[in-house]
Parts: sequence; structure tokens; C-alpha cells
Amino acid sequence: MLALSLTGCSIEWQNRQAAQEVAKAATPPGSVYRGWRLFQGKCASCHGAAATGSAGGPNLLPRVREMGSRQFVSTVLYRYDWGLPVAKDTRANPALDALLEDLLQRRQYALTMPAWQGEPSVTVHIADLYAYLSARAQEQQGPERPSP
Repeated sequence: MLALSLTGCSIEWQNRQAAQEVAKAATPPGSVYRGWRLFQGKCASCHGAAATGSAGGPNLLPRVREMGSRQFVSTVLYRYDWGLPVAKDTRANPALDALLEDLLQRRQYALTMPAWQGEPSVTVHIADLYAYLSARAQEQQGPERPSP
């Protein structure tokens, strides 16, 4: 009877361990706290302290919810079109084509999103920034300061 009881505990412990491993694998790499610090220092002035948008920049949470880490990094470091819908295939994006045409015809002002690929504090902590914004987008982190 005792052996059966111990076996049940062992299986329960293994199941908990597997669930913890799955949860850890689903969490983006990076530090939510360091990402929050970077966001507050570099992004909050345009996108709002809670990343929900302001007059200077759009709400990032729905966009980050739709994209993976690779697309996020590409968007932050190389693209300046947060106002456009997230496209799965960047070769066929009519909204981007229309924006480029407007810019070429000088019908709109130049985009003001900074070029972050040359900013060492951003490139070094891009995984942290994604971890923070992903946690916000998935409602795992509120707008308050995360614990370090």
C-alpha cells in the first residue's frame, strides 16, 4: 500500500515538473523587468507609459500579441510602420505600398520612429523589450513596474 502511495506522489511531481517546463518554454527569453526599464527610457514618451498608445505613437499591445519574436525584432530595429496592419508576407502589403507612395509624393510627413538598430542599449536588450511587451500583450504583466 505504501509503495502505491509513493508512486502516486512521484507521478504527481513529474506532472508538475512537466507543466513547469512547458510554461517556461512558452515564456519568451529575456527579463520583463529589464524590458520595462528599456521601454520606459526609450519608448514610453511616444507609446505611453503602459504601451497603450498616445498622440505620438500607437498602442503596441494588439500588435505585439499578433507577432512573434522575430517579427518584433525586425519591426523595432528595421521598420518604421507601426501604423500599418501586421502583414504575414511583407512582399504583398498594399498598405505599405500606399504609405511609400504617399511619402514619395510628399503627401505625408516622414515617419518619426527612430532607427533603433544603431542604439546599443536597445539592440542588447531587444529580447528583454519583447519579453516585457509580450507579457503586457498577453495580460501577464500590468502597467506597473515589474519585480526585478
